[in-house]
Amino acid sequence: MDNSFKDRFTTAAPVVPQGDAFFPLPAPEKSTVFAFLLVPGFTLLAFSAAVEALRIANQLSQQPLYQWRVLSVDGEPVYSSSGIPIGVEGAIDKLPRDTGLFVCSGNPAAEAMTPAVVGAVQRHHRFGGMVGGICTGAVALARAGLLGDKAFTLHWENLPAFRTHFPDLLPKETKYEIDGRLMTCGGGSAAIDMMLDLIGRDHGEAFAAMVSEMCLRKVAVGREEEQRSSTSVLIRTRHPGLLSMVELMKSHLEDPLTMEELALTSGYSRRHIERLFMSVFGKTPGEFYRGLRLDHGRMLLSSTDLELIDVATACGYGSVGHFSRCFKARFGVAPTAYNRALGRARRTTRRG
Repeated sequence: MDNSFKDRFTTAAPVVPQGDAFFPLPAPEKSTVFAFLLVPGFTLLAFSAAVEALRIANQLSQQPLYQWRVLSVDGEPVYSSSGIPIGVEGAIDKLPRDTGLFVCSGNPAAEAMTPAVVGAVQRHHRFGGMVGGICTGAVALARAGLLGDKAFTLHWENLPAFRTHFPDLLPKETKYEIDGRLMTCGGGSAAIDMMLDLIGRDHGEAFAAMVSEMCLRKVAVGREEEQRSSTSVLIRTRHPGLLSMVELMKSHLEDPLTMEELALTSGYSRRHIERLFMSVFGKTPGEFYRGLRLDHGRMLLSSTDLELIDVATACGYGSVGHFSRCFKARFGVAPTAYNRALGRARRTTRRG
């Protein structure tokens, strides 16, 4: 690495890279500082998206608008979910009150619920600091007792596990939420959306829009609120009856509807329902429904510590044996073997 380039990152000074595009802004009285606490398995995409939005803001304005620190629990490098280790400045310690603290997490989300991480979040919030969660980082805020009456979110993949651990909390399925001194996002590109919102509040919507353009994003700030595409986009049909039946199935995974109940609720005959599903999915309604339930079970096995009988029940199966046979038929591995493989992967991540 070129030494002159390297030297720019060995001091505590804000990073203000050179660039061709320029958006003039008044010099800030001081930089806004964020600390990113990385935990094992954190999502590299979400973390880098958040930091890059801040870097681009500095570069566009040629002003030290933002400054960031990267920390870990013990001061050691942290392995991301992609297996790439990220070096940090040091261990988490007491931060100045005007520093925003983000917990950057991924899978397993439980890594964000360790006493050291939760304690850092509680301490910083108690002394008036802003705290946030990126991807699954909201679990640290939940364990810290900060989300009771707040609007918050986390990645949609982890919602079933979150609801199991925190049944009294109601996460939103939005891309990001900013509620007072609490900020959360679902990860991925949602981290950019959240930072663009913050940048817009700090320096105006026109500047935030320019930062968005630098990210090659054409969507206006805050325009797309939901994390997931609508069912109509995912299954490539706009048939209102079929869409309503799919949504009905998804809302009855634990207590599956019979074909008669589905027909009665939807207002279609059983034969018409079967033709619809075969024409769009190439599957019978029963096969499609079973796939939804088993996919839900796989998600629960991946992200919770529920017993196998509880997972089977949550997917509408009356016995572990029946659930296991169907699970193996769909995924090629029994749920017990799948759990063992997950355990090995998680231990490897922690050792990393």
